[in-house]
Amino acid sequence: MNERVARALGELVEVVARLRAPDGCPWDRAQTHRTLVPYLLEEAYELAAAVSDGDPSSIQEELGDVLLQVLLHAQIEAESNRFTIAEVAENLKEKLIRRHPHVFGGERVGTAEEVRAQWEELKQGEAASGKKAANTAKPALIRASKFAEIREAHGQPIPTPRFSTHPPGDPEQAIAEILVEVVAAARKLGVDPELALHRFLDRHE
Repeated sequence: MNERVARALGELVEVVARLRAPDGCPWDRAQTHRTLVPYLLEEAYELAAAVSDGDPSSIQEELGDVLLQVLLHAQIEAESNRFTIAEVAENLKEKLIRRHPHVFGGERVGTAEEVRAQWEELKQGEAASGKKAANTAKPALIRASKFAEIREAHGQPIPTPRFSTHPPGDPEQAIAEILVEVVAAARKLGVDPELALHRFLDRHE
């Protein structure tokens, strides 16, 4: 690994550990996995917005904020002697190698779509008993986006007749209008749109 990368990451881990030390920052020391979750979600959305804007400096800053959340959660576990950021990195490395047999093994795939389908098949094979709970913890729209992506990877895209013949001039605006219309309809019908979408995905995933 690049020495600068290894040094920077190592020093960052030490800084986070110092913040959580007995004589560290009172706010950081008071945090738990549960109290940090809102910040994790907030930082993830801010990173997504920065990526959408395309400003490299903003992307760099928001990546750092997301990385801080990862390191804080890992440090909390390290303090209880359960695992450290090293185990997190090692497990991720093993998973990436396992899910890319076309790169690290003898298998061959021809297209990105085939890679995606293979990834999902390997992921489903590794699924643990707690997978459903993890899925329902995600926002319904994120689950739905993943559901649509998997369907596409398996050659079964969800029909979108509204846009098949007349693509919108402003796709983002068009989708936002549809979503607001759906939420308004759900209110009139007395339906929670978040729960309705979760239940639909529970039946069809």
